[in-house]
Amino acid sequence: MPRISRPATHTGDDGTTSTADGERVPKDAPLIRAYGALDELNSAIGVALSIEALAPELVGPLRSVQNNLFHLGAECTASSDTQISSSKPHIEERHIRELDEMIDSIYNELGPLKNFTLPGGAPSAAILHLARAVCRRAERELVRLSIPEKNGLLGIKYLNRLSDALFLMARSENNRHGVDEAVWDSYG
Repeated sequence: MPRISRPATHTGDDGTTSTADGERVPKDAPLIRAYGALDELNSAIGVALSIEALAPELVGPLRSVQNNLFHLGAECTASSDTQISSSKPHIEERHIRELDEMIDSIYNELGPLKNFTLPGGAPSAAILHLARAVCRRAERELVRLSIPEKNGLLGIKYLNRLSDALFLMARSENNRHGVDEAVWDSYG
């Protein structure tokens, strides 16, 4: 288990930060951008979990997602010439299957869309829409990081599924709260 001994080191005052292997890199390096996007996504999910009106059946899966996002961050830390060790935290096919099962369950409850929906609605739905948008950015950052050669495709696949799941969770929250989804007026 990693240990953070001192959060304020002042070593980043020059616009650089340390990677897990001790290398100093600019704070806008692709790896750091990916970490940042994953952190923002995890924080947005944390905000969703703080909303008392969130469906209780979403709490467990969202907490699991938060943990999995740390797995994904650890996976990004591995150098590009190192394969992911099965003893270290990483995204596995089972994590993707869990999202697929959730997606199928919520989709079967809601049915297909008839038009593009605008983000918003109930507070819990609105923050889940925001988390979905941040998730798409995290996915783009992982693609930019070019990690496919070391099991990174699972991380990208996970984020792709997660954004779908977050979208459906948002729709489900609006439905549960009796909030009609605002749809795109393509003629307006």
